[in-house]
Amino acid sequence: MNEQIKEFNELMSQAGNYLESELSYSLSTVSRYRSGWKRIREYMASNGIKSYDREVGALLLRDKFGARGIPKLSETERFLYRGAKMLTEFKETGIITAPARSYRKEDPIAFAGPIGEVITGFLDHKRLEERLAATTLYGYRRNLFPFLQYCTKKNVRSIKEIDLTFILGYLNQLDCGKRTVVQLAILSLRSFMKYAHRQKLLAMDYSSEIPRYRSIGQPKLPSTYTREEVEKLILSVDRSSPIGKRNYAIILLAARLGLRASDISRLKFTELHWDTSTLKIRQVKTGKELALPLLPDVGNAIIDYLKYGRPESDLPFVFLIGRPPYAQFHTSQVVTHVVQRAYRKAGIDVSGRRFGPHSLRHSLGFRMLEESTVLPVISEVLGHGNTESTRYYLRIDLRSMKRCMLDVPPVATGFYEQKGGVFYE
Repeated sequence: MNEQIKEFNELMSQAGNYLESELSYSLSTVSRYRSGWKRIREYMASNGIKSYDREVGALLLRDKFGARGIPKLSETERFLYRGAKMLTEFKETGIITAPARSYRKEDPIAFAGPIGEVITGFLDHKRLEERLAATTLYGYRRNLFPFLQYCTKKNVRSIKEIDLTFILGYLNQLDCGKRTVVQLAILSLRSFMKYAHRQKLLAMDYSSEIPRYRSIGQPKLPSTYTREEVEKLILSVDRSSPIGKRNYAIILLAARLGLRASDISRLKFTELHWDTSTLKIRQVKTGKELALPLLPDVGNAIIDYLKYGRPESDLPFVFLIGRPPYAQFHTSQVVTHVVQRAYRKAGIDVSGRRFGPHSLRHSLGFRMLEESTVLPVISEVLGHGNTESTRYYLRIDLRSMKRCMLDVPPVATGFYEQKGGVFYE
């Protein structure tokens, strides 16, 4: 392999790692971009081009697609087109600008007509008054649009024409084989009907009359790892580089304190209380305040990162992206990918188990159960709102469950001698 190919392969590797670690692209998406970059490498080889730059990228796109723009390209072609742009940017600047991630570009859903106006008012209420996240709002939009289409199909033009019979008719025509679709449709409709009643648009509140979708299913067992596996994971982190120091501190926060990825990614300096060796946060998921001891190895790892790994920045967040511009983590998926890559590097068998930061949280809870820690204490450490959430871990504590086993009572001898309900003498 000549030096030019080695240079391009290194460029591909670094760009792929950037997409995965800094922009939180999924492994499957990064794989598709890598496939496109390999096609660029083949193009360069066949045309005797030794080094990749902006001109090479432009030449490739012109030869491959001519005057065709993105809308006229196939999905595979789009990955090649965008991949070439990304590679050019990374070669010149060392970063890849993350595209603005809209949810299907604010999607083409249009809520027309009087009922559509009510739905729009409902969505505005959720956005402005309840301050729901964009993903949640998009879910409401996606689930209420089919209901509006059903109203139009049935020639129902006013919200006042809707009654419980009409709502049940809509739910009955949904595909029951798609359990999640039905569940989300019911939840969205229930919330919408409650809003319409509170706004005095409906005389009755049908939200309580809409039947719940009962689905009996046993949730999957939490993925846990042994103490030895967790220690192997921690020791596998290369702490010689700034990013390695950052990742080491991140993994310790998940493994030792059981913090969620969302809380790690948003950890601020003001939440580190060095004078009392405690960490105090307001959890992103529950909104509940949580105070935990800042264990020596965790605190030392954070200090090591702050002194020798963290880029200079006035941002209030502890952990930053490792390349310019040194911004905060734009999503908790960055933390997830940090942990997942560490599992792979450590060579830990993850077959049949999840291997993100939540698995470290589950493993901590499981070890506390093994050590006979009472549920309220585990709830407090993990920041659960109540012990019901913690009971989720009981299903994996087989050793304790065995203690609850009862001996089978002996069967009377006469039981085996009866016939037709009558004992033989």
